[in-house]
Amino acid sequence: MAYYIGIDLGTSAVKMLMMDNNGEIIKSVSKEYPLYFPQAGWSEQNPEDWWIAVKDGLKELIADYDKSMIGGISFGGQMHGLVMLDKDDKVIRPAILWNDGRSTKQCEYLNNIIGKETLSEYTANIAFAGFTAPKILWVKENEPDNFARINKIMLPKDYLAYMLTGVFSTDVSDASGTLLFDVKNRCWSQEMCTICGITEEMLPKVYESYEGIGTVLHQVANELGINAEVKVAAGASDNAAAAVATGTVGEGKCNLSLGTSGTVFISSDTFRADENNGLHSFCDANGKYHLMGCMLSAASCNKWWMEDILYTKDYEKEQSIIENLGENQVYFLPYLMGERSPYNNPDARGTFIGMSMDTGRGHMTQAVLEGVAFAFRDMLEISKKSGIKVETTKVCGGGAKSRLWLRILANVLNLRLEIPEREEGPSLGAAMLAAVACGEYKTVEEAAEKIVKIKEFVEPEKKLVENYDRCYETFRQIYPACKGIYDLIKNETRRKER
Repeated sequence: MAYYIGIDLGTSAVKMLMMDNNGEIIKSVSKEYPLYFPQAGWSEQNPEDWWIAVKDGLKELIADYDKSMIGGISFGGQMHGLVMLDKDDKVIRPAILWNDGRSTKQCEYLNNIIGKETLSEYTANIAFAGFTAPKILWVKENEPDNFARINKIMLPKDYLAYMLTGVFSTDVSDASGTLLFDVKNRCWSQEMCTICGITEEMLPKVYESYEGIGTVLHQVANELGINAEVKVAAGASDNAAAAVATGTVGEGKCNLSLGTSGTVFISSDTFRADENNGLHSFCDANGKYHLMGCMLSAASCNKWWMEDILYTKDYEKEQSIIENLGENQVYFLPYLMGERSPYNNPDARGTFIGMSMDTGRGHMTQAVLEGVAFAFRDMLEISKKSGIKVETTKVCGGGAKSRLWLRILANVLNLRLEIPEREEGPSLGAAMLAAVACGEYKTVEEAAEKIVKIKEFVEPEKKLVENYDRCYETFRQIYPACKGIYDLIKNETRRKER
């Protein structure tokens, strides 16, 4: 018997779980920490707060168990965040997080001056405000004293690995989201380092997600009460670790996350890149690759509609009046926070269209659910053009609790939906990676096959699929028609701010 610990460093809290060598979850613990918004559009955290929360959480997690049974530890974590240390390993400034929007100017420089084609050649991706490289440029331009002090640049979960082991490391999946990484060749891009004014020595050594990076530092082991020989694996980005936890490993495997935001994750055995950069091309946690798209508002659209507009929390009652799927004449663009995939347009906005005098609240509620489903289809249509054939998909996230929404998704996407037996997310995926690193399973694929179970399926219905195909053809015309209006709204907002 052995125990494996997975640590998921989220935006609001760190979640830790311990599983045994059969994949059974023994215990889980969550610890929160502050999130700071120094200015509008900024989002920061103190890395020291993460480390304190992790140590406290680990002590609680293992308190009642035989600590000598702990075999390995690994990580999942929020992507893209910029953590900088000086020559004395002190944090230079608070970490700039994935949802920080201050680097718009730097993204415009990278995409328009350096050029999207050049970025794609170097990294297989283009610049988004959330990515790490634009943040580095922002620090260089706005905080030159801090920039001059940089000795190490790392991602959030890798700060935890460094504090735990003393090893300066990252993994390929998390590195892929920095815009500093040559995804196809799984190495740092010298060209991007030059563009950002940094050296490769400032960046961590890159490992595969399931590889061991070292063992626990003696002083940390003594503080936690564990064996210093516990192996620590590199871990993965939150999305890649969550994909492992849902068994989304192998060619054409797909997972939809219907959470606050919406994510499409498609595993691929070979490197693929979308020529229009509508989807991100990243390395995967199993040594291969994946395509990923992210819509900024998914289940949050439904929450907004129910609670902020209809003033109700009885979601089930509101959905119970919806009857005629595939026949709604009202459409909703779910861009309440702008949109990332496939449009990369922070100025896009939520839009209802098609209302008439006989439109009721049920039609509007249905439009919200369908609009999110259509936006997922936008991303899956891109994957088809990249040559990936998706036949089924896992679905996870809070929105997956709605039976109606699952039925809509199955028919809009014309895919069989698979609902995992349990949903522990990146923390479970991280624990599975630790088990692979320790030799408990030979491969990530084997771990997923033996641990992940499906509890139910939702099948598409031929007539509804045909109806939704027609509706989707209408939906996909709405954003191009509205884009010019979004630009006008943006210009008017800027004029008023001046």
